[in-house]
Amino acid sequence: MDKDLHETLTRWRRHLHAHPEVTLNERNTAAFIQDRLRELGIPFEANIGGHGVVATLTHGGSNRSVGLRADMDALPIQETSGVPHASTNPGVMHACGHDGHTTSLLGAAALLRNDPSWSGTVQLVFQPAEEGGGGAKSMIAAGLFERFPMERIFGYHNWPGLEAGAVAVHDGPVMAAGNRVYLTITGHSGHAALPHLTRDPMVASAHLLLALQTIVSRTVDPMDSAVLSMATIQAGSAANQIPDTAVMRGTMRTLRDSVRDHVEAEIHRIADGIARTFGVRIDVDIPRGNVVTANSPTERDMAVEAVQALGVPLRRDLSAAMTGEDFCWYLQERPGAFVWIGNGSAEGGRDLHNANYDFNDAILPSASGYLAAVAKRALAG
Repeated sequence: MDKDLHETLTRWRRHLHAHPEVTLNERNTAAFIQDRLRELGIPFEANIGGHGVVATLTHGGSNRSVGLRADMDALPIQETSGVPHASTNPGVMHACGHDGHTTSLLGAAALLRNDPSWSGTVQLVFQPAEEGGGGAKSMIAAGLFERFPMERIFGYHNWPGLEAGAVAVHDGPVMAAGNRVYLTITGHSGHAALPHLTRDPMVASAHLLLALQTIVSRTVDPMDSAVLSMATIQAGSAANQIPDTAVMRGTMRTLRDSVRDHVEAEIHRIADGIARTFGVRIDVDIPRGNVVTANSPTERDMAVEAVQALGVPLRRDLSAAMTGEDFCWYLQERPGAFVWIGNGSAEGGRDLHNANYDFNDAILPSASGYLAAVAKRALAG
């Protein structure tokens, strides 16, 4: 990538960082993308599954096709990074690097537009609502694969802590399946000085919280991966009243369907036992979210070959992460691969979903270069 394009992409990325929009509200972000595509002379369609944008590049006479995807939404987090291009939207920031993902896909478009060495069609998928808003499913439901044919699809996520610009390619699972966990404990309220006349949901919640932690540590095979984290407990409003209800909320993550089924069953079993023990009712709701994001073998190999052709560091030794990614839904429809590109040091709170995070503009050449290279490799068969 030449210096001028890198500087242009850096300017675009910092504009997006300064003007973040949360899930399902990416109107201005989508308009910015459309303006840049017009400047590049690349045709597109807007409002695909919400604020989604799909641009199409075609060269030569090949009927081969490939998709490249980037997400565009931000998070409801108050930024504390102090960078000159920090968020100007109070309480909203790009704490996951979607501003960088979007910009690097625009960069890949610029590289491919000026490269005569490939033949076929590249679909550039700019996806809204990745952060729990069902953006991938919405674009698929809007006819993504029928309206914009692609034989396979590729994407990436920046990865703090991994060497800047290095690309990590996993053999199979990359990110986990996720469920939300909601537990409502209903007892009988009363005066805190007369506890024998109540059924205390607080005490039941305490035992439930501890018992749930035995699921992973004592019932899941140590060679499998699972996470069950209860993140909130809400109950009561007065210091002298035992409340009627307590509500616990959390998340579970797994890398295999059988483990997912097992953990869900164990949550129900333990909740039933605690309810019987303390004379309360416990309602369990475990809505399923993303499935496992797992690379297809052929597309994984294409990703490796693209990294090697690009000449950036390749990592094959990293374990899957228990974070989730709705790129998984594209992989239910088409084969593909999802890689990590190093964002550099995570020191100083530059972790994903941290208020001090910022995407590393120095990796834009690697990120855009990888996306362009893997598209060309896929089109070459």
